Amino acid sequence: MITYDYPLFRPPAEADNIIIQVTLGCSYNNCSFCYMYKTKKYQQRSLKEIYKDIDSLSAIYPYSHKIFLADGDALALPTATLVQILQYLQKSFVKLRRVSTYASAQNLLEKSKQDLELLETNKLNLIYYGIETGNDVILKKITKGVSQSEIIKSLNKVPIGMKVSATVILGIAGVKYTKEHISDTAKIINSTRVNYLSTLQLGLEDDAKDNFYKHFNDFTPLDDSEILDEQKRFLELLSPSNKIIFRSNHASNALHLSGTLPKDTIKLIEQLDMVISIGSDALIPNIFRGF
Repeated sequence: MITYDYPLFRPPAEADNIIIQVTLGCSYNNCSFCYMYKTKKYQQRSLKEIYKDIDSLSAIYPYSHKIFLADGDALALPTATLVQILQYLQKSFVKLRRVSTYASAQNLLEKSKQDLELLETNKLNLIYYGIETGNDVILKKITKGVSQSEIIKSLNKVPIGMKVSATVILGIAGVKYTKEHISDTAKIINSTRVNYLSTLQLGLEDDAKDNFYKHFNDFTPLDDSEILDEQKRFLELLSPSNKIIFRSNHASNALHLSGTLPKDTIKLIEQLDMVISIGSDALIPNIFRGF
């Protein structure tokens, strides 16, 4: 069995799938709200180490059909290296259907359209992408390292056969910028193609708070009712060009919603209206939430 380099993170949807660490840490690692890889220095693992892990896991789980490439951004690897890993995975897991990884705007912008198409051809067909916000002021305050136009450009480079699971963080703009946060984030969704969309609620781990407030010194957090208002305004502004599976069932959310957009948009807004009218009694208690 392999030994992982901790901490190890993966999306909730990958809980039952094989995880292969092809990089350690995050090549950017400057987002002020994120604590995930602050204890790690970014490294690209050698093919020898990666192949050894694949051999160990395929011997135990030979028929696994979904694999997640960790850590923070496997797409930072050279395309040729990723193709070698993907082809070795296909040889080792004979029923492999899907390989997924986290991806950033920086990763995608550094790849050519041909690079991404080659990766998709080799079964890298799902990426998890943190949009967080579409507002340029907030993107600077959370030190995301990209602009709205770069986020749109990066998402529009993704091949049709590579699905995108995107996340947006409610409350990340605070009270002062909530209107701009929602309108500009909706613009990104309406200008690109995402297949899955999740909304989370901002939660700052102790290790991230000082850094977050240092860059965002006029931040005032939203309460639950204001978060629900953000959620409602966001849904009202969405007019996607394709079907989107929508979820707000992350552990951070005060209210869990699910549906398909745009088909269920009105139903979701009606659910929000009902909960807003009831108040806090309809929400998940803080003790059961976590970012």
